[in-house]
Amino acid sequence: MSFQRYIFILIIVVQTVLKANAQISPGELHKSHAHLEGASNCTQCHTIGNKVTREKCLDCHKEIKAKIDEGKGYHASAESKSKNCAACHNDHHGREFKIIKFDKKNFNHAKTGFVLKGEHAKQECTECHNSKRIKDPKLKKKTSTYLGLSQDCLSCHDDYHQGKLSSKCTECHNFDSWKNAERFDHSKTKFPLLGKHLKVACIDCHKVEVLNGKKVQKFTGLNFANCTPCHKDVHNNKFGQNCKQCHTEESFHFNKSMKAFDHDKTDFKLIGKHKLVDCKQCHKGELTAPLKHGRCNDCHKDYHKGEFVEKGKVTDCDRCHTNNGFTPSTYTIEQHNKSKFQLEGAHIATSCTACHKKDMKDWSFRNMGSRCVDCHKNEHKGFMDEKYIPNEECTACHTTKSWKEIKTFDHSKTGFKLEGEHAKTACAECHYRKDTEGRRLQEFKNKSKECSECHTDSHVGQFAVNGKTDCTRCHGFDRWENSKYNHNTSRFKIDGKHVGVKCEECHKPVMNEKGRYIEYKFDNIDCSKCHS
Repeated sequence: MSFQRYIFILIIVVQTVLKANAQISPGELHKSHAHLEGASNCTQCHTIGNKVTREKCLDCHKEIKAKIDEGKGYHASAESKSKNCAACHNDHHGREFKIIKFDKKNFNHAKTGFVLKGEHAKQECTECHNSKRIKDPKLKKKTSTYLGLSQDCLSCHDDYHQGKLSSKCTECHNFDSWKNAERFDHSKTKFPLLGKHLKVACIDCHKVEVLNGKKVQKFTGLNFANCTPCHKDVHNNKFGQNCKQCHTEESFHFNKSMKAFDHDKTDFKLIGKHKLVDCKQCHKGELTAPLKHGRCNDCHKDYHKGEFVEKGKVTDCDRCHTNNGFTPSTYTIEQHNKSKFQLEGAHIATSCTACHKKDMKDWSFRNMGSRCVDCHKNEHKGFMDEKYIPNEECTACHTTKSWKEIKTFDHSKTGFKLEGEHAKTACAECHYRKDTEGRRLQEFKNKSKECSECHTDSHVGQFAVNGKTDCTRCHGFDRWENSKYNHNTSRFKIDGKHVGVKCEECHKPVMNEKGRYIEYKFDNIDCSKCHS
């Protein structure tokens, strides 16, 4: 065999191999898989006759397989488990192809098994997902990974309590602020909080101390055998250290001997707020002196000054109030609806005091108006033709459900019927504007019906007649794009080859002192205007 023939055969073989390889591989692998290039490595990822399988991927990515087997992490979620790896991470698109498509902004972190709440939801991903937080030495070496984090609080946060309390921070704290230990149940400790202790700030009892060179609050080892470790003994030990013999946690000023008295044995049982009233508030003289107590106003002032009368007799307070407090009133909506003013819509959710206001130490219920303007300001006064709001009656347009909810107002009565997009537009879009100082101004009266009042003439006056442009000559009220213009009514009828020519072929954008606009009206309509 000649040397030239040998070279020729070698070239043919090389070309054949190259063509076969190109047919086998659809494209260059990502740089992380570059070591798998070549036909001999195909079965590392592919099963013969099939696409890439989930099992093949997990044979290499063992750290993800381990999380899936544990049922933890994003790849163990139902969304991810139901897919093949290649559905999200496909290859053969080049060395620099973004093989991991990760939308940080819209990623649902709850699918990882760790819901981001409170302050966690505000943090950047890298605040938690960085090599400092990872303990596994293999994962720690990775330049970019979201694996390897623990869900334990102390894996990211310093133990402020230095092992004195539980390592499960969420037993006391929430995710909004470390300062709020509202989840801690003090009743499970050896010192349940009662009475006034419930209102005391934690720091008042749990003082700051220095431990291992750091300032921390002391939560264990407190002395609470009696009251004096926290409270000063104003009696200077004359009565011993057991304060509970006379006092309660409700107040030091309340003597237990009085509290122990069974008031139920009298003709007046203490119920609700009466249980908290100091004895001297009612018993101003001798405790045994008889008190008048048949009616509430024997002790309490009638703030309504006899306004409520039934069968010629002033009703007692308990007709609307309870012993648990003057508020809320037990006067029901059903009772109110028997009055001259029935509660409907938003009025049902309105506080009583929003209408029945306190004035000169008196509560007004009688002689209240029933018109809207008796309580509400008529903000349209002077701005709207009064024929649309006779007698300032707001309900001509508005409902009691919401001021923003407008009844079916017949706009055609104004001489301007609402059609198409106009019928969908909010009233404020046309009838309100802001002045130069940002104040909101109403525009209902004497409002022009010209299109240019609200819309900009994009044709810069090309179709103006006597200085005014009637947009409805060409446009309807549904879409500006839908023109009803008939070109055959113009000076230039469309016929012959001109039929089917797109508008923009003839009507092109121009620029002059008026700005940029589409030229529709021509002074010259000769052929040479468009044709050379």
